[in-house]
Amino acid sequence: MSQPGRVDKQPGYILHTQPYRETSLLLEVLTRDHGRFSLVARSARRPRSDLRGVLLPFQPLTLSWFGKGELRTLHAADWDGGVRQLTGLPLVCGFYLNELMMKLTARDDPEPRAFSVYDRAVRELAGAAPLSTALRRYELRLAQVLGYAPALGRDSRGEAIAADRHYLCRDAAMPEPDEHPELAPVGRAVRLPGEALLAIDADDYAQPDTRGHARQLSRVWLSALLGDEPLASRQLLQAIQSLSD
Repeated sequence: MSQPGRVDKQPGYILHTQPYRETSLLLEVLTRDHGRFSLVARSARRPRSDLRGVLLPFQPLTLSWFGKGELRTLHAADWDGGVRQLTGLPLVCGFYLNELMMKLTARDDPEPRAFSVYDRAVRELAGAAPLSTALRRYELRLAQVLGYAPALGRDSRGEAIAADRHYLCRDAAMPEPDEHPELAPVGRAVRLPGEALLAIDADDYAQPDTRGHARQLSRVWLSALLGDEPLASRQLLQAIQSLSD
């Protein structure tokens, strides 16, 4: 007889772990088709547990579990290819990926595109991609696929973004044509060139200026979505970067 709510070999990542009871672990996981939820890994902290070397953050896994409540039970976990372990600054960036995912997503709300955005970001942090490119792409694409922010190919009037014009990006709304370039943006807004918006929309971060403009845009979007609530990982990342300036 199959166990109720059983799911086998689902692609997933571990976002957070903490001890649970005497020998178990409580996992916050992100899965491709079932979203984010909690799993208990029974006896995972025992010295001879097969799970001790598998339940690692920032490693693509296949997860199997059963149960339908808020806390489901892990049945099996295996590496799904594996990527280089994150260390140093990429590791801090990884903590930022996780914290932002947990802030912006609801539990049991599957969004395969969000999983793909996360998967790509982890692999970029473990690879040779510039960290700034990986972070900007993650921030902006995650906000878009979750429905919090617009695509950047058209403005608030429905017209195609023009490379030679400037636009005001307010909160997480569609870009507005800038009719008064002599005035400083008011409130939670940033003035950006159309050329940069088109590059971001095309996922092209080759130019340093594009990465800088993407950083400005992500600050506006995340401020609109998160308010004044600070992200601990971002504060740590900023502190480390300030030491190297």
